[in-house]
Amino acid sequence: MFRNILAAVDLGDQETSTKVIDGALEVFSNGDTLHVITVVPDYGLSIVGTFFPKGHESELIEHAQTELHAFTAKTVPEGTPLQHVIAHGSIYEEIIRAANKLKVDLIVMGSHRPALEDYLLGPNAARVMRHADQSVLVVRN
Repeated sequence: MFRNILAAVDLGDQETSTKVIDGALEVFSNGDTLHVITVVPDYGLSIVGTFFPKGHESELIEHAQTELHAFTAKTVPEGTPLQHVIAHGSIYEEIIRAANKLKVDLIVMGSHRPALEDYLLGPNAARVMRHADQSVLVVRN
């Protein structure tokens, strides 16, 4: 049913990310491509960005690349057609951008039980569900 799947993982939350991969693999079939994305947040020109040394974001992206490969080596069965995607920017925007660019049929992502601030601000999973052209499977932690 789904030919290309994008699994969005948060390398800082290994438990939920493992569940995301498990969920993606449940609907994954031979011949499909599993794209696994992690997004490094963009500090941009905000006041927060001024506290980090020059080149810090580049180092974070390189670190994310290494960590993503290590994570998929543990969680994705060997021989699975796999593409690693490292994005940099707004989490939900980068997930949607990658989904469109890769022409995926399904986005799989995790979500925690919403806290009060999530009802006011909206979590990334809710934003992806509202704005993505693709189907979205949300795996609860």
